[in-house]
Amino acid sequence: MTRVDSTELRIAAVVPCHNEEASVAKVVADLQAAVPGIVVYVYDNLSTDRTSELARQAGAIVRQEHTKGKGNVVRRAFADIEADVYLMIDGDDTYEAADAPLMIKTLLDGPYDHVLGVRRQDASGTAYRAGHETGNRVLNGVVGKVFGENVEDMLSGFRVFSRRFVKSFPAVSREFEIETELTVHSLHLRVPQTAVPVGFRDRPAGSESKLRTYHDGFKILALIIGLARHERPVAFYGLFGTLSWLVSIVLTIPIVIEFTRTHEVPRFPTLFLAFTLLLLGSLAWTAGLILDGIRRSRHEASRLVYLRYSAVVAEDDPFRNGGDAPARGDAR
Repeated sequence: MTRVDSTELRIAAVVPCHNEEASVAKVVADLQAAVPGIVVYVYDNLSTDRTSELARQAGAIVRQEHTKGKGNVVRRAFADIEADVYLMIDGDDTYEAADAPLMIKTLLDGPYDHVLGVRRQDASGTAYRAGHETGNRVLNGVVGKVFGENVEDMLSGFRVFSRRFVKSFPAVSREFEIETELTVHSLHLRVPQTAVPVGFRDRPAGSESKLRTYHDGFKILALIIGLARHERPVAFYGLFGTLSWLVSIVLTIPIVIEFTRTHEVPRFPTLFLAFTLLLLGSLAWTAGLILDGIRRSRHEASRLVYLRYSAVVAEDDPFRNGGDAPARGDAR
């Protein structure tokens, strides 16, 4: 197992939990054993069982988030916690915490700002619920097509981040869409990132999944469409504009042919509809071009916020404590 020396690093684990009394203590203990010195924050999100009590007994710092949803938990944790390296892992004990040192070392050696844990099922092959693996692949493909980048496991809940990634992440999602938002943020900001295979297994006995396959799947798909509208406005609005133009042309051609033969326009309502669609198509393209300029300005502002924080450098980096290099985790 890869070991990580955390004596000079502030490493924080964020563990979102909702009714995870069957697994939370083991997750906390496994993280502490894998990464000595790590500070584990368990965020209890409206649990009605003994999640908070058992997490506290296991040695975690327990905080409450009273607005339901994993996205709300992540937003609160990223705002409140100060660290150099952030690890996010679900509290259901489905991820192999022993892979955390490798992910952290990968982040430091890069240096990277985002390391994604790509799930690899255990020998039983039953960790993925029916339809989840297929749905994940479909959503990965959609995001890849929309944003032009290959995504291996967009919905993974096991990730490691640098401080500058966390503090530049807006976190507007409320529920399980948060993983999609994290992925898209890393893509549009073009941060250095990589992926590491991690173990993935069934939930322990007595633990139930909070993910609702179709409900949450449609919410994630709606988020992707919304993000495409914001991040690819020319393509998004241009598609509707082009379709409007094509329908307008199809409607106009018979009228023009009839006019050349009879010098009359017998179908004024159709002609009016065609010109309306032509105007709407032009407006759609105009909106896309204007919003693309706004998007560029927004990305530049996000990039400047990102650059306010220094990279987490490896132990053998010659600029770690000298020259113009800032101290690890300090804001510029």
